[in-house]
Amino acid sequence: MEFHSHNEAETEAIGARLAAVLNPGAVVAYLGDLGMGKTAFTRGLAAGLGYKGRVTSPTFAIVNEYEGGRLPLFHFDMYRLNSADDLFDIGWEDYLSRGGVCAVEWSENVMDALPEDTVWVRIAREGDTGRSITIKGVELP
Repeated sequence: MEFHSHNEAETEAIGARLAAVLNPGAVVAYLGDLGMGKTAFTRGLAAGLGYKGRVTSPTFAIVNEYEGGRLPLFHFDMYRLNSADDLFDIGWEDYLSRGGVCAVEWSENVMDALPEDTVWVRIAREGDTGRSITIKGVELP
C-alpha cells in the first residue's frame, strides 16, 4: 500500500493508522535515508498505540521504550550497529518476547535478525517536501 504525505502531521497520521492493525510481537522495519521522517512516523505509531508522552530518535541510546499504551513500543536506531550480531548483544530477542511493537530505523544494518513476518515501511522523498510511504506486510483499513 502506498501513501503520500505532505508534512509531518500527515506522516504521523499514517503511522497511527498502522498502529491500529499491529499485534503483540510485531516488528516494523523502516527503509529510507536520513531526514525522511522515520521518527515522525514513529511518533504516529506511538500515538496510535495510545502512548501520550514525547517520542524522540534513539540515535544515541539505540533503543527508546514507550509504555502505557495498548502495546509497548520499542524504537530502535540501528545506524551505529555493524551487523545483526550487535543487535543480539543488546538483547533483541528479549525485546521480541516482551509482547510489544519493535520499530526499527536503519533496518538495512540488521536484516538477518528480522523475522519473516516483518512489516516494511519505505519512506522516500517526493518533490520538495512530500514523502511517499510504502507499507508492506499488513493491510490498513
